[in-house]
Amino acid sequence: MQKKQSMSFQSLGLSKPLLDAIEKMEYTEPYPIQQQAIPVILKGKDLQAKAQTGSGKTAGFVLPILELFQQKKPSRNLHLKVLVLAPTRELAMQISEVFSSFSVGLPVAPKNLAVYGGVPLNQQMVKLKNTEILVATPGRLLDLVSTNSIHLGKIEILVLDEADKMLDMGFQDEMADILRLIPAKRQNLLFSATPDPKLDKIKVSVWHEPEIIEIEPEALNLDLIKQTAYIVKPEKKGPLLRHLIASLNMQQVLVFVSSTRTADNVVAKLKKNGINASAIHGDKSQSARSEALSGFKKGKINVLVATDIASRGIDIVQLPTVINYELPRSPKDYIHRIGRTGRANASGEAISLVTDEEEHHFYIIQKKMGRKVEKIDAETLDFS
Repeated sequence: MQKKQSMSFQSLGLSKPLLDAIEKMEYTEPYPIQQQAIPVILKGKDLQAKAQTGSGKTAGFVLPILELFQQKKPSRNLHLKVLVLAPTRELAMQISEVFSSFSVGLPVAPKNLAVYGGVPLNQQMVKLKNTEILVATPGRLLDLVSTNSIHLGKIEILVLDEADKMLDMGFQDEMADILRLIPAKRQNLLFSATPDPKLDKIKVSVWHEPEIIEIEPEALNLDLIKQTAYIVKPEKKGPLLRHLIASLNMQQVLVFVSSTRTADNVVAKLKKNGINASAIHGDKSQSARSEALSGFKKGKINVLVATDIASRGIDIVQLPTVINYELPRSPKDYIHRIGRTGRANASGEAISLVTDEEEHHFYIIQKKMGRKVEKIDAETLDFS
């Protein structure tokens, strides 16, 4: 995550109710993307920003959008004013959650709603009334448009979040259709993690002299992460995991697995042994995933077991421990996993459970990382 610089939220032009909401959420100082994006958005300018997932970009557009609602005269005629497009339902859900969290206690708290596939259309249609901020995946938005459930003719602000990922996932035609349906006169905010030549096509059709912001990702400081590998027999992984969580008194640990089946099995065994755990993966319903993530963030759930895909969008600033129950396929994914801890200059711990068969793969991971990881033979430990 980007290193914080000494600047306060007070200096960014946000009103007291929002500053109070920020304080309640325990945000102390704005991240670079927030420092640069918030004033631009408040001026009503178009913005094109390059920033990584986990850089604080969501709050970077949520806060100024909510501030703009505070500045408007209250209207009885509620209609859809803000459209946020996101590539995945996980991200759409997370953005909606951030809008809701910062809206608590505001004099003007616009209704926001996330819509995405995998949920019956009717369930979302009935919730659309009085929605002023809609967070949507492109396909589901067009489903709602085609059934006349939603009208995009009064959109004032368009946010394209992770626009590069939307293009990678093949949403170019859907995005073009949506752009044709919304007013030409609007404020455009585009966020992407990587520069993509295809984004230029969107820019031509969207932009009105945008401000350009580029936040370079902070290099992962491996010195802040204590890495350990336990060499263990496959059948002993479960007992070892439970032993480590209990003996080291882990209060908040993210456990990575390779499949949904393993995730559910690990959680079942942890619960059976009195450890508060939950799983987050693609086969879980949206509400179940949301509940698990919320419980984990609040400390009601101590262990969150996740697959790599489901873990995208999980943004916890000071996560103390990550455990690789199963190794990821690539060294890059390993770095991404362990990078969930040791953020915001806090130290963290990354533990990997490695079988004899995986030792060569783990050797390659270490080589690519340029680090040798301390190994402990699990046979020397007293656990059953």
